[in-house]
Amino acid sequence: MAVEVDYRRWPVLVVDDEPDILRSFSFNYGDDFVILTASGGAQALEMLATNDPSVIVADQRMPAMSGTEFLERSMAIRPDAVRIVLTGYTDIEAIIEAVNKSRIYRYVTKPWESEELRITLRRAIEAFALARENVRLVEELRLANERLAAENAYLRDADHADQIVGDSPRIRAVLEHVARVAPSPTTVLIEGETGTGKELVARAIHARSRREGLFVAINCAALSEGLLESELFGHRRGAFTGATEDRKGLFEVASGGTLFLDEVSETTPALQAKLLRVLQENEVRPVGENRSRTVDTRVIVATNRNLEEEVKAGRFRADLFYRLRVFPIRLPPLRERAEDIPALVRHLMRRLAAQLKKPIGAPSDEALALLSGYPFPGNVRELANELERAVLLAEPGAALTEDLLSERLQEARTDGVPPSALQRRTDVFEREQIEAAIARAGGVKTRAAEDLGITYRGLLKKMRRLGM
Repeated sequence: MAVEVDYRRWPVLVVDDEPDILRSFSFNYGDDFVILTASGGAQALEMLATNDPSVIVADQRMPAMSGTEFLERSMAIRPDAVRIVLTGYTDIEAIIEAVNKSRIYRYVTKPWESEELRITLRRAIEAFALARENVRLVEELRLANERLAAENAYLRDADHADQIVGDSPRIRAVLEHVARVAPSPTTVLIEGETGTGKELVARAIHARSRREGLFVAINCAALSEGLLESELFGHRRGAFTGATEDRKGLFEVASGGTLFLDEVSETTPALQAKLLRVLQENEVRPVGENRSRTVDTRVIVATNRNLEEEVKAGRFRADLFYRLRVFPIRLPPLRERAEDIPALVRHLMRRLAAQLKKPIGAPSDEALALLSGYPFPGNVRELANELERAVLLAEPGAALTEDLLSERLQEARTDGVPPSALQRRTDVFEREQIEAAIARAGGVKTRAAEDLGITYRGLLKKMRRLGM
């Protein structure tokens, strides 16, 4: 994961008993970095209590406290700082032993080449910034999971299948698949566009299973490869910069329950190989550990991409695809089950009334007709967002009328009349043809327009009308 680094944002602390060395660092590198100096280990430890350096550079030969001894003690105060030791020693084996003991990033021998040390300091700051960014992302993920848990609190004691609303043939087929696969330990692949309710189906499968463990969900697209590997498999203390304690991975946390991997198509080939091993062996190996641990985790994965096409394009491992596609469930987009929209609207409005603590009247027939005629490229999630906006605009207890709906829905009407069932089917066909042409063109819309026999501007106009 690339992190844009402001090198002057993160100070460098230099610890040396020789004043000339400290002045040299400030003179040679002060324009590139913020240089803090300390004349010995004791003074540096005091400074760490009030300063947050990204890199700590310490001379090995200092009176009272050696560089490696100071760096080891500094880990208790600033565990994520990147450590560099300066040494004039010729006994390399002794240096390496000290480096390993203190988790030191690098040692630099005296005398050093000025530009080489400048590059070393930059790389050290980049490593620190990346570790800090990963910590921030983990915290964001934790908070997002907490918010999701709070938002879905009303579902905890319910059969999640009851929350899959609709009576169309496509939805009845999904519910039948959920009922059949839930009691087994079978791996399930849920395919569908963004916003179709893939996680809701995964929760329904877990709720109807015989598994007593936790349901744990993670979005594979939200994290870098290294951070995702640590989240899934766990890590040992010291396995990488920022790993300040042992941590269980989500495969272990969900053992006895279900692990839901959303957007599994976004994983790298290297991580896909490790996922395949877990599925085959029922074992995980935390980052930095030599032994594997047995887990009993049911895996459900989801993707908004066509995994078979991803395999053909070489972006997804074929062996993992066939291991995941034991029991596929495809969720239809909302435009393919428009007859479910009135029931969904009423269900979502009841939920919004409880969440917003606001009495809401029934939707008008005109509002339902307008909602039912819109293709909703964002699917149920977009419908929920549309209704939340309308409910916030409505007077308490008043009916939800069409004038409360957004302009894009109003503009989607033809001569003030919502699209017919025939028009909706035509839109579905056009959308599928456009998506196929763009895929054939490798995402280049000008070539896709040529393939379809229309102008580039005409393609964009159609895509806007279809909400693409």
